[in-house]
Amino acid sequence: MVAKNACWPGYLRKNGRKGIRNKLLILYTVECASFVAKEIGRLTASPHVDVVGFAGCTDNEYAVRLLIALIRHPNVGGVLVVGLGCEYIQPKWLATIAEEEGKLASWLFIQQTGGTEKSIKKGTKLAAAFLQELQKTPQTSMYITDLVLGAECGGSDYTSGLAGNAVVGRLFNRLVSIGGTALFEEILETIGLLELLQKRGANKKAKQQIEATYYKALQYCNSTRQYSISPGNFAGGLSTIEEKSMGAVIKSGTQPIQGVLKVAQNPPGKGLWLLDTTPDPHWMQFGIANPNDNEGLLALAASGCQLLLMVTGRGNVVGSAVAPVLKITGNHNTYLHMQGDMDFDAGLALTGQKTLAELEKDLLEMVLNVAIGKPTKSETLGHKEYHIPYKYQTPGGSKAGCAQQ
Repeated sequence: MVAKNACWPGYLRKNGRKGIRNKLLILYTVECASFVAKEIGRLTASPHVDVVGFAGCTDNEYAVRLLIALIRHPNVGGVLVVGLGCEYIQPKWLATIAEEEGKLASWLFIQQTGGTEKSIKKGTKLAAAFLQELQKTPQTSMYITDLVLGAECGGSDYTSGLAGNAVVGRLFNRLVSIGGTALFEEILETIGLLELLQKRGANKKAKQQIEATYYKALQYCNSTRQYSISPGNFAGGLSTIEEKSMGAVIKSGTQPIQGVLKVAQNPPGKGLWLLDTTPDPHWMQFGIANPNDNEGLLALAASGCQLLLMVTGRGNVVGSAVAPVLKITGNHNTYLHMQGDMDFDAGLALTGQKTLAELEKDLLEMVLNVAIGKPTKSETLGHKEYHIPYKYQTPGGSKAGCAQQ
């Protein structure tokens, strides 16, 4: 299959975007409704059902904006919203947004429905009906230039920068060069590399955005006394945050950075974009926002990525809701030890069995196969982790902002 000319059936949404999956998203609007929502998902017993929710009971604009972005995601074809009945985020409002997007939608309040058992019964019936309807979703031709790929790394070791992230960076270069779109995040793992990033800014505005985002991240690290390096990173051969940063940034490739996005903001154009997930300066509400791999993966999905690339040297088993996760390791021993979880062995570059150029082609072929419908290891195992923290972050001009609904 020639990548540039590759064509496969995708799911066309009302807003013109194309999805590689056709999921039913079950949302819960408060932790009190999480059990019912998860039971509906479990009893429906379909790999096409994802359950996501926000635990908080009070207002959080960031979380609301993220949930709306997931509703609008091209991999989502239907939405069922489950609420308790006294929380801030209203299920009917979210279901109305889904309907306006041309998606199957319904909602329920547990208090109104009559409690746990009645709500699970009603929700399971609705979910089954939606899954039947989703089989009739019209499809359209999809090309590699329709893809929006996101990259994350976690459980990093010395092989991540040398092989895993390096192969992803080469793939991003190819995707962008032929008219595709790529996003990378983890600004906390760019500490020490401001000059390198600024040089890659596509224009003056992009350079200014990169600088502002970098210094915000540095301020966040200083204020929380936490830098994005862990005991596992040290055990894996990384000595400092600067050394880890050099390996982490390689996954972005070498193409110009078009600008900085906020979470739930879709790229306004093609090319390579940096996703800012760091809380804004007056963020302190309920303690420290806890950055982790699944927060980063979901943030990338909320910004429109249909497929996520997760690079891990020591091994990470997670998947994500809404977007499939393809796991790549630069450590050949990790691949052999965790073959049930690892999709791609970039460590062959370090053993001398393949070149980075050859691995780039292999990874592109795997990406296309996943886009066509082949499940990743995390999808097969049922990994659909996610994390939505309490956080303050301005919409940054995003069309997903609450005030613009």
